[in-house]
Amino acid sequence: MSFPDGFLWGAGTSAYQIEGHHGRGESVWEVFCRRPGAVEGGGDGSRACDSFLRWREDVELVKELGLSAYRFSTGWSRVMPDGAHADPEALDHYERFTDALLEAGVEPVLTLNHWDMPSSLTWAERSSVNAFTAYAQAVADRLADRVTWWITQNEPWIIALLGYQLGLHAPGVADLGTAVKAGHHVLLGHGAAADVLHAHAGTRAGCALSLFPCDPATGSQADRAAARGSDGYVNRWYLDPLLGDGYPADMREHWERALGHGLDFIQDGDEAAIGGRSDFLGVNYYTRRVMAAAPPDPFPWKVVGPSGDVARTDEGWEINPGALRDLLAGLSGRFPGTPLMITENGGVFGDTPAHDGRVHDTRRIAYLRDHVAAVQEALDAGADVRGYLHWSLMDNFEWALGYRPRFGLVHVDYATGARTVKDSGRYYARLIAGGGTAPALPRIEAYG
Repeated sequence: MSFPDGFLWGAGTSAYQIEGHHGRGESVWEVFCRRPGAVEGGGDGSRACDSFLRWREDVELVKELGLSAYRFSTGWSRVMPDGAHADPEALDHYERFTDALLEAGVEPVLTLNHWDMPSSLTWAERSSVNAFTAYAQAVADRLADRVTWWITQNEPWIIALLGYQLGLHAPGVADLGTAVKAGHHVLLGHGAAADVLHAHAGTRAGCALSLFPCDPATGSQADRAAARGSDGYVNRWYLDPLLGDGYPADMREHWERALGHGLDFIQDGDEAAIGGRSDFLGVNYYTRRVMAAAPPDPFPWKVVGPSGDVARTDEGWEINPGALRDLLAGLSGRFPGTPLMITENGGVFGDTPAHDGRVHDTRRIAYLRDHVAAVQEALDAGADVRGYLHWSLMDNFEWALGYRPRFGLVHVDYATGARTVKDSGRYYARLIAGGGTAPALPRIEAYG
C-alpha cells in the first residue's frame, strides 16, 4: 500500500479523559460524576492519566510511536473556569504543550470542545454559542499562529443523544425536544468558532462527526426505510447543514411530528451561519447500525445488529472495516471538495500486562491493520483522506463507562500512572515507519 505524501498518522485523546482536575474549573462532567450510579464503578476524571502534570511524558510517547500528528483538546472548563473569562495560566500550559509537539515534528490537531464545557453553561441555551465563541477566540489568539488543524466540536449527535436525550452523559438531561435544540446550538457553535479561526491565516476548521453507516436488516421496503430514517437521525441531520444545503427536509418533518411542534429554535439565518465553513470533515468511525422497522416511539426504526457470528470488540461492537471504506468513498462522492480526516477509529480490547510485562493485544493489531487497509481502499476509490488518527493514544477515563474499557495503544496503570506501550503501539509505529505498511506478524490473522 502507498499513502499520499503528507498523510497524517496519529492518535488522539481529550482533556477531561486524561488530564486530571489539577488547576481546572468545574465542568459539567464533575457535576455529573457526583450523581450516584452515573459512572460505572463510581469513577471520575479527578486524576485520570494525570496528563496535565505528566504531559512531557506523553509527548515522549508520541515521539516513540513515530506519530506525525496528535489530536488533543484544550479543556474548555480549564481555559474558561467560569465560562466567561480566560485563565492565562491555562493558555500558557497549552502553548507549552503545542510547542513541544511542534519541536518533536508532530502536527497538532486541536479540538476545542470535547464535551467538558464549564458547569455554568448548557447547550440547551442559545447563549452557549456566544460563550463558545469567546472561548474559541481566547484559544485562537494564543495558538492559531502555530496550529493548522482545528476541530470545533466533537460528535454533536452524541452530545445531543447521550447528554440531553437519554441523560447518560453530562449534563444528564433526558428530554427529546431539549436534545434537538442542543444539537442545533452545537452546530451554531461550530459555525461561530470557524469564523473566529478563519480570521487567522492558514487555519483549517472542521467538525468531527460520529458517523454510523446504517444498513437494513433485510431487503424489505420497511427495513430499507428504517435504515434511511436512522441515517437521517444519526448522520444526515449533521452532515447536511455542515456540508450541504441545510437541514434535510425528511428529518425536519420527523422532528416536527415527534415533538408535536415546529422547530422555532432554528432561526432565520442559522443554517447559513453553520454551512460553508468546513475546511475538512472529521470522521469518527467505530461500527455500523443494522436497522429494522419498528412502531414509532418516537422513531419508526430500531437497531437489531448484524445477523450471524461476526467479529466484535470487548464492548460488543461489530468490527467492520469494509463499512469504513464505503463510508469514506461515499462521503467524498457526496461532498466533493471536502477533505476527510479520520479523527477517531479504535476498539475496546481489555488486554493487560502479561508475565513478561508487555501487553499482547493482538486483536487491536488486527483491527488496526484491517482499518488502515480500508482507508487505502477508499483512497484507491478516489476518497480524499488526509489522515488517520487512532483512538486512543492511551487508556483513559471513558466517560460514563468509567475506567473499564481500554482503547489505548499505551496501557495506563491507573494506580501509579505508569505507561506501557502495547504491542499494538509497537505495530502502529512500524506501520507508520513503513508509510502505511508493516510486515505480517505472527498470530495476527484474525480477531479470535
